[in-house]
Amino acid sequence: MAISPESMPENPIDFRAPPPSPIASGRRSSVTNDEVLTEFLEHSLRVPDLILPDKIFPRQKIVETPPRIDCQSLISGEGDSVLRMLDSIARIGCFQLVNFGIPSEFIRLVSVTAAGIFQLPPGKKEAVSRSLERPYGFEEVHGDHQEAESEVSEEFVWCKDESLKLDMEGIWPTGYSNFSKKMETLSSDIEKVARKILHILHENCPRKSMYGNDMMQRQDLIGSVCCLYKHGRNFLADQWASSLGYDVMRMLIRGTDYSHALCLHTCDGSSEFHVYSKKGWVSFCPDKDALIVTVGDRTQVWSGGQYKHVFGWPIFKGDDKDCISMAFLYSPPSSNSSSSKTSKGKTVSLGQQAIFAIILTLVCHFLVYFYKEV
Repeated sequence: MAISPESMPENPIDFRAPPPSPIASGRRSSVTNDEVLTEFLEHSLRVPDLILPDKIFPRQKIVETPPRIDCQSLISGEGDSVLRMLDSIARIGCFQLVNFGIPSEFIRLVSVTAAGIFQLPPGKKEAVSRSLERPYGFEEVHGDHQEAESEVSEEFVWCKDESLKLDMEGIWPTGYSNFSKKMETLSSDIEKVARKILHILHENCPRKSMYGNDMMQRQDLIGSVCCLYKHGRNFLADQWASSLGYDVMRMLIRGTDYSHALCLHTCDGSSEFHVYSKKGWVSFCPDKDALIVTVGDRTQVWSGGQYKHVFGWPIFKGDDKDCISMAFLYSPPSSNSSSSKTSKGKTVSLGQQAIFAIILTLVCHFLVYFYKEV
């Protein structure tokens, strides 16, 4: 029997949810909880003070002037030039080279021409900035964009690459062609000097790593590289110390980007030259018009650790104008590339093969006819 709405009970069952549990009221309890939470966060979120160890960034430097080696005497083997060079690169990884056959006036001319690269507007520099896909171009080294332009140090990586030439001629059509021609000439002359030094090192190394040849002749993607630096001026004492630390860290990172056998530095007018390695920090005043030669990672591996891999960095103090330094990273060409060039030179064209086949056919017919007549 159906139940009508009128016959339902007057007090239906209440299905409402129970009231929430009572919260302890009182200002004292909430304050106590806040204090405990604050103390916990202060202890758990405290950032420790990190200090780089001296083995990574040495605080003390050693003042030692590397020997001044005459290039002509080194090549001819006269005197003790070879022994002095070997001793210097085994201890501190560098030496000074003079009388190397490249006029100092031409090196200064290339430096003056290179200064025009760093005078381009920031927008054009960003169009040719370094990246993972582009191993050449501009990269800011140290300085704030809001600071004066003279207080910013910059870097430009140059190489013999057609893509770089096209990109730079697009943003600097009037000056880059002239600069590139001078750089190619200077780079070729530097490579000749480096090749002779590397040959002497190879002949006088008593121990060689079993992986040395593979390391020395590894094929490069962009060939020889030159890193041009514009050194900022008008730094205060504290700013100069901060800039030096930044430059060293940048230099260590750059050393892993471009593997090389030797690095030849031109730094005319520098007040100091710093050489960094795992063992310490060497500082000296370079001779005027001298090339500073430092050992690269490939040479250290090839020599079994006898020749020490170091990083070099020139220091310019008290100059009222921008200073340009250049670091040429040299590695010997791959044996595969040289063999491919040789094989390419001996290739016989299809036309020559056809002529040779015709001549051979005629000779065969003549010999057959001759024997038949006999």
